[in-house]
Formats: sequence, structure tokens, C-alpha cells
Amino acid sequence: MKVDLSPYSRKMDKTIEVLQGQFASVRAGRANASVLDRISVEYYGVDTPINQVGSITSPDPRTLLIQPWDKTLLRPIEKAIQVSDLGINPQNDGQVIRLIFPQLTEERRKDLTKQVKKYGEESKVAIRNVRRDAMDAIKKMQKKSEITEDDQKEAEKDLQKVTDEYIKKVDEQCAKKEKELMEL
Repeated sequence: MKVDLSPYSRKMDKTIEVLQGQFASVRAGRANASVLDRISVEYYGVDTPINQVGSITSPDPRTLLIQPWDKTLLRPIEKAIQVSDLGINPQNDGQVIRLIFPQLTEERRKDLTKQVKKYGEESKVAIRNVRRDAMDAIKKMQKKSEITEDDQKEAEKDLQKVTDEYIKKVDEQCAKKEKELMEL
């Protein structure tokens, strides 16, 4: 009997998706609205992402403009950006908030590369945790005599192959993002 590993593959796919989302929010040298995804502002007593309280545009490669639909949010948005880990000082002109992304310094590139590696390691740990859960499930199936010992060994071998593939994907994503950071 073949053990179905697809639920675990889907969990590993989710881990890759989360990693890609984290990489999108890593601030590179050019303006990208996704860097604001993690920043929220209090709006009517509820923490709301900035992209849900106004429009975000990029008039040029190094600038983001945030135009809140409610002008009373200019100050709170400005404060939220200042206290975030974005490292950019917002400019408020009473109508819009302007974020100007400076050219990356060598030191900032190294910091961003460390952040990328950290995200990669976290993803690998998550994938290994999925593997551990799957291994436990396979062992339980064997203990309950739902599968034979040979099936267990085969399933564990297949699971390791799947895990290795996903770890390789994480490494590839990290290398690609690091290369992108160094080319800016």
C-alpha cells in the first residue's frame, strides 16, 4: 500500500509561498509597494494594513506615494512607517506621504542578505517540521498495522526525497534573492 504524502507536500508548498512573500517585503534599492504589507495603522480602533486605507503608487523607480482616503490618517501612517523596520523616513506634505528609497549601501546589502538567509533557514526548519509530522504519522500507521514495515520504509524514503526537493527550492530562492540584492 502506498502512503499518501500529498497533504505534506501541500504544507511544504505553503512554506515556499510564505518565503516568497517574505522576500517580496525585503526592501531592495527600488520602490516596491509590498514593503508596506507588514505595516499597519490603527483605523477606527482596528489595526489595518496601509494598502487598505489608501492608494499606493510609484511615480518613479525610487519613490512610493501613499495617498490615504481619509486625510486624518496621514500622521498615523507616517508614525507607523517611522517605527517600522523599513529604515526610510516618510515625508508628509499634508496630502500624500512620500517614501524615497535611497541607493543601497554595501552595509545595507549585507544586512538584507542576512535577512534573506534568516528567512531561508526559518523555511527549512518549517519544512523539516512537516517532515517530522509526516514521519510520526507513518510510524503510527505502521504501529496500527495499517501498513507493513516495508511500506513504512518506502514511505520514509519517499518523504525524504520530497523534503530534499523542497529544501533545494528554498536554497534556490535564497540564492536568487541574494544575487538580486547584489546586482542593485
